[in-house]
Amino acid sequence: METEQTLPFAGCFKAYACSRVMLLLLLFVHPAAASSSLCQDLCICSSDILSCPQRNLTTPPTHLPRYTAVLDLSFNSILRLRADWTAVSLRSLHTLLLSHNNLHSLSPDAFTKVKRLKHLDLSSNNLTYLDEFVFEPLPHLEVLMLYNNRIGLIDRLSFSGLLSLQKLYLSQNRVTRFPLELLKDRNRLDKLRLVDVSFNRIRSLPLAELKTVPTWLKDSVYFHGNPLLCSCDLYSALSGWQQRDLRPVSEFTDNHTCVQSWSPIGGGKTSILQLHLQLNCSEVRVRDEEAFLNQILILDCDSRFRDATKNWIAPPLVNQSILLPLPDGQLQLGPLQAEDSGEYRCVVEGEGVNETVVVTVRVYNSTYGFGDGLNTAYTTLGCCILTIVLVFIYLYLVPCPCCPGKAKMAYEESCYASNLSLTNPPDPQGAPHVAFYEGKDQNGGVKCDAEENDEDGDR
Repeated sequence: METEQTLPFAGCFKAYACSRVMLLLLLFVHPAAASSSLCQDLCICSSDILSCPQRNLTTPPTHLPRYTAVLDLSFNSILRLRADWTAVSLRSLHTLLLSHNNLHSLSPDAFTKVKRLKHLDLSSNNLTYLDEFVFEPLPHLEVLMLYNNRIGLIDRLSFSGLLSLQKLYLSQNRVTRFPLELLKDRNRLDKLRLVDVSFNRIRSLPLAELKTVPTWLKDSVYFHGNPLLCSCDLYSALSGWQQRDLRPVSEFTDNHTCVQSWSPIGGGKTSILQLHLQLNCSEVRVRDEEAFLNQILILDCDSRFRDATKNWIAPPLVNQSILLPLPDGQLQLGPLQAEDSGEYRCVVEGEGVNETVVVTVRVYNSTYGFGDGLNTAYTTLGCCILTIVLVFIYLYLVPCPCCPGKAKMAYEESCYASNLSLTNPPDPQGAPHVAFYEGKDQNGGVKCDAEENDEDGDR
């Protein structure tokens, strides 16, 4: 009896176990079968590389293998990259190519399942706006390609998550402002290697901030082809870059143009490097340092090459005891004397590197502040003395009857006073008296005796 009761239970248990095994087999076999179908029908697969260009895809393929490291979806018709474009997290994916699609928007969570990306190509699409934190999930991204889109607006927090960014390609868009937030973050600045915002609609550059950027990064900041407003500050910046032979200027000289403030975008272009002829801009001299007696001065070997050996060469008459090379490649001078003026040369050497940075130092033969203050005091005193002399000359030495009416009145008053004193002597008793005025003409004017005598003589 016990055997007959336990047999049905054992059968049920075996059936349950078999169903679980079959389900597990299906779960493991299905992704492999899906990836095999994907590689046969849509993509060319080579180990961990999936290449799926020109397949008329409107959405990314589903059931991508977890081991995918490179995914090429370029030259398709994908309209939007949604948050669920991949069903599984692609932790091995480091390169995603989506160029030449019809992408017009990116979901804020589009990259949450591909956090290991290092290279992202979104070029040649129809993107118009970069939302805030859109790249926040990509702290390992090194290269971001966004050129040849229609991007006009970039939120100031769009690039906030790109802590490892080295190269940003943003040319051929409709951007109206320079992405200064990339240069303000000093932690990210050390990793940055290239920023390209050429051929956009930028009207002004943050020149003050760009001036503080190291030369090795200036050598890779491209902004040519923008309708920049002409100014002497812009000329000074580019002239300095030209004297340093930086690539953004030396390689694209003809594309560095500007427009007058009244000109529309694209009209009235002028070469920026020729602005000094039109705006009478002052001459630019880079790498000049001025100092005073006993001052300590630090010279910066601001080279185009970041990782290289730097050695300084001082003028022959300089006292060697004032020279102190610093670990970061700078040179400390001081206390300075007048004979320490001259050209200090920083020789930059390395593999494929050969550059000489020349810094001209001029030491004034006075202590800081005293000489200039003294000169200013003497100048002010001299101007005051000259002004007083001119006032005295004007008041007492230059007869200038500028107003004939007033001159005549003064003349008549002097004659009147003379007649009064002669014809009406003061009463010795101090009593009031009545003055009689002689010498009036028919019109009531006062005549002096000299005039009357002259008239009598003429008669």
